Formats: sequence, structure tokens, C-alpha cells
Amino acid sequence: MTTYEVNFDGLIGPTHHYGGLSLGNLASVEHRHAASSPRRAALQGLAKMKRVADLGIPQAFFPPQPRPDLAFLQSQGFTGSTYEIISTAYKSRPDLLSIAYSASAMWTANAATVSPSSDCADGRVHFTPANLQTMPHRALETQPTTRTLRAIFHDASHFVVHDPLPALPDSSDEGAANHTRFCRDYGLPGVELFVYGRDHSDEQSAQRFPARQTRVACEEIATSHGLCSKRCVFARQHPKAIDAGVFHNDVISVGNQSLHLVHQYAFAEQDRVLAELADSFGPDLQQVVISNQELNLSDAVQSYFFNSQLISTGPNQMLLLCPIECSESAAASQLVASLLRADNPIYDCQFVDLRESMQNGGGPACLRLRVVLTEEECAAMPSSVFLTQQRYHELYDWVSRHYRERLTIDDLAEIRLHDEVAIAMHELNEMLGF
Repeated sequence: MTTYEVNFDGLIGPTHHYGGLSLGNLASVEHRHAASSPRRAALQGLAKMKRVADLGIPQAFFPPQPRPDLAFLQSQGFTGSTYEIISTAYKSRPDLLSIAYSASAMWTANAATVSPSSDCADGRVHFTPANLQTMPHRALETQPTTRTLRAIFHDASHFVVHDPLPALPDSSDEGAANHTRFCRDYGLPGVELFVYGRDHSDEQSAQRFPARQTRVACEEIATSHGLCSKRCVFARQHPKAIDAGVFHNDVISVGNQSLHLVHQYAFAEQDRVLAELADSFGPDLQQVVISNQELNLSDAVQSYFFNSQLISTGPNQMLLLCPIECSESAAASQLVASLLRADNPIYDCQFVDLRESMQNGGGPACLRLRVVLTEEECAAMPSSVFLTQQRYHELYDWVSRHYRERLTIDDLAEIRLHDEVAIAMHELNEMLGF
């Protein structure tokens, strides 16, 4: 039976704005309170999805989450009508209003950690929604994400959607952005790499920014998914990388099938981690270490090179889908040219314009959750979430009609925005039928 890697991208929502809410994410903080373009953001994301789908790669999407989250604002003490809640929050705590309107669920690499049926003891695909408890605006996503996953992956004979881990300091979980799976073929058992920033047994060594993922969370997910312990590798992020703005592992390494591109400062015990991966996988694993001289940490974070998508288009053939910022960075563009000349599966590189997402701290890989599925498992999902040519044009039209070209922090105070978003989301739900 054929097995696919399906990319589930987040459809960027109509309240995409630059709240600067993510400590440790340099782009997010740098663009705090700048004017955004929700329409341009969503169309850029759709264009990226279509580019992948046009390659013959199964492409699906998650809808935006409802915003604003009025229940969150009520939990913060705001009362009255919808208008009164929004107006009072804007006047007294605009930061909380920004959290309530956050569109950060678009970055579905943080939606969950996924293990395919070939890796799991019970032969089902396992999902653990991320609790995202480190950042308040992202913690709001957890329960809606869980409901969405259970609506899509509803067939219990094929899928298990676990409850998120408890939102406790020792079980902080950021999803697939800190998880990479290596395999010879998508349908064969793989080796799963879990990356964490801190361990309960020691003090956090990063000084500037918080280490978001814990080892306890990684171990609990591996256990609940029924993974073979000999095919799991646990790696600690390098504190130097975290303090340079590497808030997730997908900002400093990227892997697909038998290829691993990894920065010199990705892991604290890099030699041990790479050796353990090689031992677990076997001699076919190609690990390319990018030195700090080739691409220093600052350039890696600015260009988001490691947040590129590595896409298999054929046997031992991969396309590197990079943010357009890589073409504008001398170091990143030289690195791309070097990889294309070298002996590895990458035969081509394409650059994609995701500036609206990038300015808020997320690149191509942030926007997608990788889900390995068999044909039978794909058939057990609602077809409405797959990006067909017809669905692409429907979504393009929907975005063009409902999204604002420009949005500022001050616009969040408008009750008109609330009403626009409610109408748009109602129409989308009718379109998708779930």
C-alpha cells in the first residue's frame, strides 16, 4: 500500500497581526505593532500550499481558529457585551486583546507531535496536541486544535488523538517544531528525534530567552505513542542557539527521510546525538553539519534557512523550499548553492514569498504539520481538508472577499472587525462542512 507524507498547513486567519507576543522569537518582537496585511499573508500561504500540491504532494490544511477568544478576555475579568469587552480590553490591556485576536495557530508545526502507524505499537497514527503553555497567546490554541484534530482524524480504527499534556512547567510541549522523523521510506518504521531545551533535573542554561520544550514532555509523548525506545533519540538544544533566537529546533535543523541538515550549534551534545541517530537508523543516514562559519547563528535565524521544507519528489530526490529571505542573504544563498553541488538528494531549490508570516516569526516549515498516512488512512479523513484545484480557487476567493488588506493593533478595538471575522468564519465552516 502506498504511503504519503501529507502536509497540513495552517490557513492564515483574518486577524493576522503583529502583536510581538513571542519572547525569544526575534522577528515577532522586531515587528511588534507594525501594520500587517492579513489578505496578503493568507494568499502567500495559499500560494505555498498550491506550489506543493502542484508537485503531486498531498496537501491539506487546517482552518483558522475562531477569534477573538472572548472566553479568554472574560477569564481576565472583562465583562459585559461583546463590544464592551473588546472596548474595555483595548483601553486598559491592549496586550490581552492582542492575545485574544492572535492568529498564531497558522503555524501548525506547533499543533501536535505525530507518529505514523508504522512506528506505533498498535498500528495506528498517534497525535499529541501541543500544550504550548510557555506563551499565553499560543496556549489558547490547544483545545481548539484538539477538537480540529479529532474532527479530521475521527476514525478510531486508524487514529488516536491524545489529550494534550498537562500545562505544567515540567511537561511543556511545543509540538512537531521540536520533532523530526527519519526513514528510508515513509511506509517503513522510522527513527524519531525529540528535541528539548530543558530537563527537570537541572537548571535552564539558556540565559536570554526561555527554553520552551522539556525532556519530560518528549518522553511522555514517545511512551504514549507506543514507540520503540531503540528508535527514539532525545537531544537537548544548544543554549547558545536558544539565546540567539532559536526558539524551536526547526529554526536550526531540518530532516527528511535519510537526509539531515543540522547546524553546528543545534544540540548541546552534538557528537553524541548524531552518533545515536546514525546507530539507530543505520549507515544510510546522511547528516550534513553546517558550520557556524558557513552560516552563523544570526544569519540562520534571520534567513530561516533551516525552516525550509525538504520535500521528497521521487526516490532519493528532494526539493528544498526556502523562504525568499534566503535568496537575499549572501551566506544562505551560498549555502544553498553548495548543497546543490554536493552529493546529496537535493536536486533543486525554490524560494517562496512568505514575508507576512516571516515578519511574525514563522517560515515555510512553521506553517506545516507533516502527517505520514497510508492510502487507507487518507480515505478515512474528510476530503474537504485537501487542497484540490477547486478548493484552492474557493479559498482564494474567500480570502479576497473577507480579509483586510491592512490591520493594525488599533483596529482590534473595532467591533466591525469582530463582525467581519464572524461572517467570514461562518462562510468557511459552511464551505468545509465540518
